[in-house]
Amino acid sequence: MELNTLTAHSLVELLNKKDISPIDICNSIINKIEKTEKKLNALAHFDKDIALKRVGEGFKPSPTKALSGIPVFIKDNICVKDELTTCSSKILKGFKPPYNATVINKLLNENAVLMGKTNMDEFAFGSSTETSCYGPTRNPWDLERIPGGSSGGSAAAVAGDEAIFGLGSDTGGSIRQPASLCGVVGLKPTYGRVSRYGLIAFASSLDQIGPITKDVEDAALLLKVISGHDEMDSTSADIPVSDYASAIKKDIKGLKIGIPKEYFIEGMDKDVKDSIKVAIEKLEKLGAVCGNMSLPHTEFAVAVYYVIATAEASSNLARFDGVQYGLRPENIKSVIDMYKKTKQQGFGDEAKRRIILGTFALSSGYYDAYYLKALKVRTLIKRDFDEAFKKFDAIVTPTSPTPAFKIGEKLSDPLTMYLSDIFTISANLAGIPGISVPCGFTHAPESHACKGVDEWLSVRGSAPRGSTKNSLPIGLQILGKPFDEETILRIAYNYEQNTEWHKRKPEL
Repeated sequence: MELNTLTAHSLVELLNKKDISPIDICNSIINKIEKTEKKLNALAHFDKDIALKRVGEGFKPSPTKALSGIPVFIKDNICVKDELTTCSSKILKGFKPPYNATVINKLLNENAVLMGKTNMDEFAFGSSTETSCYGPTRNPWDLERIPGGSSGGSAAAVAGDEAIFGLGSDTGGSIRQPASLCGVVGLKPTYGRVSRYGLIAFASSLDQIGPITKDVEDAALLLKVISGHDEMDSTSADIPVSDYASAIKKDIKGLKIGIPKEYFIEGMDKDVKDSIKVAIEKLEKLGAVCGNMSLPHTEFAVAVYYVIATAEASSNLARFDGVQYGLRPENIKSVIDMYKKTKQQGFGDEAKRRIILGTFALSSGYYDAYYLKALKVRTLIKRDFDEAFKKFDAIVTPTSPTPAFKIGEKLSDPLTMYLSDIFTISANLAGIPGISVPCGFTHAPESHACKGVDEWLSVRGSAPRGSTKNSLPIGLQILGKPFDEETILRIAYNYEQNTEWHKRKPEL
């Protein structure tokens, strides 16, 4: 049995029966990493000796702990005490935080085993995991293509079975988009549901930590562990946390699901459009009531996001100056010279671009024209969702307008790259939860001629396991009301359990 291919909830059952040990799981992951990591480059920091030490003789699994003995990989922008945390940037070279992020303490309280850090776009600035100082991560389904970003390392590691599950962060789609492109599950919780204490900030009003997993039940399991009010985070909400893993197993009969017309745009990949259409048919067969609706201010979301996000990034990244931590250049002549050289040598091109854009938007004479106006339009986008959720329990859309593109294809065209998050950005602006689940693959044989969901699935998804050769994953996004993760997890779980997409594995 290849333990690294199993879900966390399956491993928990085996551990409780004492059929396996935590060190068996750890060894299985290490063996996989040694075989495939040179191809994927999904990990930023990993030491197998440290990992094995953590599950050595002193480790005692406990059936009362939700994740006892289960390994987890952490995105490189979440602080772990005394371990390298660099945001995949040269400017944080050698940085080891003196404290744990709240989510790390929550994982440790449940006896999870921290394995290492995953690769990411520098400071989460990107949609492809190409801007990392450690080099690009590759998509397990096609090594010439990107895994999405900025949490591409976590998504690729989970999809490639180097990880059981992982944590990512989502500022404009950075969990859901790579989950979609790698064929795994990615959940962005409601803003405030999960503490951001110890998350190195990109845009403080948008960032959220969330799980990337092999199936929906694992996402529910991990979400419960990391959620909850935290006094260390002033944006953390004091709202009860549900038992998501139990709640998701209810059926979805009678749930009202909205289909926004603005998310089916010209230029969207045909396979993506067809996959979403058939997924909606499947939800209707399961008892959901789907109806067309509108989110009229969606067209402004990308512009609003890149004003607000870059402005907040400019403010947050001002602290990286070579004084207290990280990179300090040599041959410094003065304090000002140190500031200049630190930022010149430490930040990559995309980080510099966003800092400059954000500084401009906040500058005197432009603040009202750009940043303030963006905040006002953000309010209109949130109102659209508020109105929609008076009629619907959830909203279903594509996660990404296209499947994974080739490495290097969009690096020279930032505006095209920014449009990769066009379907995910609005959820962050509105602060609502969203999940992406696998719903199909590209390049299926004559699938478009199929008349209905059953015939289409028989062509594209009936095989119980194995790779879909020369095909790329497609993701279905489900958006929900604030702090109603239970409903979107429930819809996602019912859809997943009645399809086979999540069982497919890439051939590495």
